[in-house]
Amino acid sequence: MSTHGHAIDYRPHRLKALWNSTIGKKYVAAVTGVMLAGFVVAHMLGNLKAIEGPGHGNAALDRYAHFLRTVGSPVLPHDLALWIERIILITALVLHATVVTQLYRRNRAAMPKDHRPKRIRSTIAARTMPLTGLLILVFVVFHVLQFTTLTIHPTAEHQGTVYANAYGAFQKWWIVLIYVGAVVLLGFHMNHALWSGTQTAGIDNPDRNWFWRRFATAVTLVTVIGFALVPTLFWTGALPKPVTQATAAHLSGGSSQ
Repeated sequence: MSTHGHAIDYRPHRLKALWNSTIGKKYVAAVTGVMLAGFVVAHMLGNLKAIEGPGHGNAALDRYAHFLRTVGSPVLPHDLALWIERIILITALVLHATVVTQLYRRNRAAMPKDHRPKRIRSTIAARTMPLTGLLILVFVVFHVLQFTTLTIHPTAEHQGTVYANAYGAFQKWWIVLIYVGAVVLLGFHMNHALWSGTQTAGIDNPDRNWFWRRFATAVTLVTVIGFALVPTLFWTGALPKPVTQATAAHLSGGSSQ
């Protein structure tokens, strides 16, 4: 395989050299960042199923969660596709965190001890990338333990009742505050990551930088608003209470008469 007449060497020692190089780490950070951003957007869109409400005891959000667990059924075993997705995402997250930390340390080590860096014009998002990244990682662990494994449950939670679990959790103002605050931090991190990713990929250009900046901002705003909307709607009472099995049976019986 060749590019512009030059063969690409995929031998292990070449890949190791690429991994150890600064530009190689930047490419890994960019690619894994795009993968994680794509998941974040898809996850936000899935969460918006909550807006459809509890239904008649079979909420759209619950059906969506069931769909994720049964993708490829009956050809694939239950949960297999979901676990493949999780493994890919965990791998991308570990690689992303590893190379970003290595790049940060490499930049710090390259500075002379008495060197005072020149003040350059930069955004708050750019200056706080390490901090927002760390806080987002802490939040992700909290989120998984609360809603995926149900290990921590400040409110009552049950397997398979995603809508009811979310409704109960987001009646607590401090849980809503944690989630809304986390997505704001995500917005800062994501906006700069998408913009800087275009530079790493080499697709930035003075003639089209305006487009990439606006694209990053638009994707970020939609993602932040979409994520913050669901807990806010639950907390304000705009979304109704989950329908219990007894209520669902009553509704079903009433509709059949």
